[in-house]
Amino acid sequence: MKKKLMIRLAVSLFFFSCFYFSGNAFAATQIKLGVVTKPGSAQNIAAEKFKELIEERSNGSFRVKIYHSASLGNETEILQQVQMNTIQMAIVTGGPFDTFAPITRVINYPFLFKDNAQADKILDGPLGRQILDKLESSGFKGLAFSENGFRNLTNSKHQVRTPADVEGLKVRVMASTIHKTIWSTLGANPTPMPWPIYTELEQGVIDGQENPLWVMEVYKFYEIQDYLSLTRHVYSYHIDVASLRWWKTLNQTHQEMIQTAMQDAAVFQRQENRAKDADRLKLLKEKGMEVVENPDVEAFRAKVADLKNMDLYQDPEVQEMLLKMMEAVK
Repeated sequence: MKKKLMIRLAVSLFFFSCFYFSGNAFAATQIKLGVVTKPGSAQNIAAEKFKELIEERSNGSFRVKIYHSASLGNETEILQQVQMNTIQMAIVTGGPFDTFAPITRVINYPFLFKDNAQADKILDGPLGRQILDKLESSGFKGLAFSENGFRNLTNSKHQVRTPADVEGLKVRVMASTIHKTIWSTLGANPTPMPWPIYTELEQGVIDGQENPLWVMEVYKFYEIQDYLSLTRHVYSYHIDVASLRWWKTLNQTHQEMIQTAMQDAAVFQRQENRAKDADRLKLLKEKGMEVVENPDVEAFRAKVADLKNMDLYQDPEVQEMLLKMMEAVK
């Protein structure tokens, strides 16, 4: 009897060791990651790179399931699911964060960054880290900043060269207080609307929208928007986050692995996004869009210069961070 028991134990240990050391993912932790855009979009590129890196570096201990194309709802709903740990991670445009964590409004301040290099220096530095850390009070672990890119205006009515040309345009904006305020200050009729918006543009429910060039390409807005102005009015970032509830269940090694993988994915995505912009602009012109390459940016800047004194920046913490940002970009 004892001999049979020993044989069974030896056989069990043998099969367990084979199963364990074969790299089988029986103990893998699944990470559910939500994005609102479709494959090929900026958020998805960062998500797919993160999936590749974390699965490789963890030897399969982590497996990532990407929920794309708004299958989990709009970006606000995705963030709510991250807070509850219904999903573990998300890559979300910065705008919708401003109702969860008002300090993020400072990055959306119009004409804050002069170029990509300046945005990287600040957001990858101490000020960016302070903003990410502040997200913990809202139930998020801020990991990194990937990007949409600098936002530009398209519309179906006429060329836009000055703020006067914006007057009365019905422009779709994100569910973001700061974005709505920017466009109302410029004289437009800002209309918050969840993504996607192709049908609304096609049917004339809205006249225009503002987004980076990749959006115009991937979502084929050149089919329904005749005019593009390179206003570059806001540097549009993503915040790559994890559920704080979930994050606290991980050991330090896994936390560091996820943090590093997401930062590397963000850098990869930003570089790839920027490398394609010249070709995107060429394509949009070839597709028939009339492009105003040099609108009167100084006139736009002057029109929104007083935003820093408005209520949405009067929270002492937000105001202090905005002043630090403005000093850093001088």
